[in-house]
Amino acid sequence: MSNESYTTEEVAKLLKISKLTVYDLLKKGDLPSYRVGKQMRVDASDLEAFKLRAKGMNAPIRENIQLNSLHMTSAMSQQSTPTTSTTDRALVITGQDLSLDILSKHMEKHSAGTRPLRSYNGSMDSLVSMYRGESDIVSTHLLDGDTGQYNLPYIRKLFVGQAYVVVRLLSRSAGLYVQKGNPYNITQWDDLLKPGIRIVNREMGSGARVLLDEQLRILGCDPTRLLGYDQEENTHLAIAGKVAAGEANAGVGIEKAAQLVGGIDYIPLIQEMYDIVMLKRPENKHWIDSVIHIIRSDAFLNELRMIQGYDLSQTGQILLDT
Repeated sequence: MSNESYTTEEVAKLLKISKLTVYDLLKKGDLPSYRVGKQMRVDASDLEAFKLRAKGMNAPIRENIQLNSLHMTSAMSQQSTPTTSTTDRALVITGQDLSLDILSKHMEKHSAGTRPLRSYNGSMDSLVSMYRGESDIVSTHLLDGDTGQYNLPYIRKLFVGQAYVVVRLLSRSAGLYVQKGNPYNITQWDDLLKPGIRIVNREMGSGARVLLDEQLRILGCDPTRLLGYDQEENTHLAIAGKVAAGEANAGVGIEKAAQLVGGIDYIPLIQEMYDIVMLKRPENKHWIDSVIHIIRSDAFLNELRMIQGYDLSQTGQILLDT
């Protein structure tokens, strides 16, 4: 039997369906899956069995498996309770911050008629997924170097002619992870250009990657001059881990990951704005109002206050309502 497995994106391509449909199949248990880190995987044998069942042939459904993970449990991996209606609207929430998992949990409790599903995409991929109709609530923390603004310049360009609402979720410190004791005296962006400095980078489209690219553009620096620029990792924790292991001298990320990894120093350089976007369609109004109410609720804010490094002074503020 093949040991090959697929990501949700690969399953969507193989079946020629949207990722939203894949998430719905996983949630209902029609397509068995398991979690590795923050990524859902589907075994090739289970995918073949699903295809056979879709063709009307008998094939057993294997029970979903959840692997232990350092990362938070997403709403997608939680089993439906007997009171969950099969007609509930599935809402895909994209982004990698822990606050989104807390939001998903509160939505399951308080947003009747909806079923939140989590997708762990970077900021740019999240916005594009919404543009394609694959996501409902997307998070973003993209810096526009020309204006110094976060998120709104990108949202305005992508969703021309569409109605949407942008809500501040939180702000948080972003900067550089450096080796313990900061032996290369890295204190600002242009220090990454020092001879011999090797970085580890985030993937294309992530907020941290855009932050670095915008700072390099402002400095008039060719990114290819940076050693390790093409060495990519998909999470803040992975970046911090590479620096802690001595495989890189520096990397861009948020303060929280530095606290979790240890063995590194953190240089704060910017306060980034972490916002969510929702498209204002008639069928979305009831759950958009519910989401905004949850974000402003004491119960939600109290949970976020327990997480060090979040600035909640503007949480729930409507930044743009077209």
